[in-house]
Amino acid sequence: MKTVFIPAYDTEAAARCQAACETIVPLHRDMDVPATFFIVTRLLEGAERPRYAELLRDERFEIASHTVNHILIREQKALGLPAAPWETIASEVARSKRTIEEVFERPCEGLRAPCSFEDGLGGDTRLIECLHREGYRYSSSQAWGPQCTLPAPLAQARRYDAQGFPDLWEFPAHGWHENVLKGHNATPGRFLLWPPVYPDHLLSRCVKTPEEEFAVNRFFIDKAVELNAEFVSLIWHPWSLGRFDPEMTMLRLTFDYVRTLGLPFATYRDLRARRD
Repeated sequence: MKTVFIPAYDTEAAARCQAACETIVPLHRDMDVPATFFIVTRLLEGAERPRYAELLRDERFEIASHTVNHILIREQKALGLPAAPWETIASEVARSKRTIEEVFERPCEGLRAPCSFEDGLGGDTRLIECLHREGYRYSSSQAWGPQCTLPAPLAQARRYDAQGFPDLWEFPAHGWHENVLKGHNATPGRFLLWPPVYPDHLLSRCVKTPEEEFAVNRFFIDKAVELNAEFVSLIWHPWSLGRFDPEMTMLRLTFDYVRTLGLPFATYRDLRARRD
């Protein structure tokens, strides 16, 4: 079975993400490439709702939760951020799913935790039970390497069976948080592990051009194929993509390369459907 490439976007900043999606969405449609949009649903409850509903209402797109207000649903030790109060977490997990289903009139199957974690939701039985109770079918919240470093390794799907929920899956994300790769939030060196997970992938500075960013993507795509991984999915944010590369040259280069390799595209929803 060929490695599947899953384009996915953490869509979280009102005006900046919407402006970027005005270019990202037509590119996906022109190239007939599906995608998963993990969206902060306050964008679907405010003035932005009509435009987001219009932009993302496409059968090629999966719409999944990124909470309501981009809250921390667990402590993020690498960034020194505490978790929100439990009552807030439980409310946002439920409310974000309901909002997506109301706006897009289709099931919301997945949730990506803001900032993500080294082990996804591992060890937090109450949180895993909450997702299960609300009807989520997967989490995509593992997006850091050992000791909360970057890049995130090419970890593959696993179930939360140890916590008693074998039908809830974790689908990790891979590579660099591209906003860090570009120095938009922090410098890459702050998060590097030594010795590195991938000694053949070493960075000494932020990427400076879309072509340099594509070269980083290509490394992880090639490595996934080499490892015969089921899937590879990079960590993208519309606001950061638009700030760095408003023409979305990197996306086009990446999608063209995936097609050159003969790899299929998919959404996380498609990946979950394989398990039914």
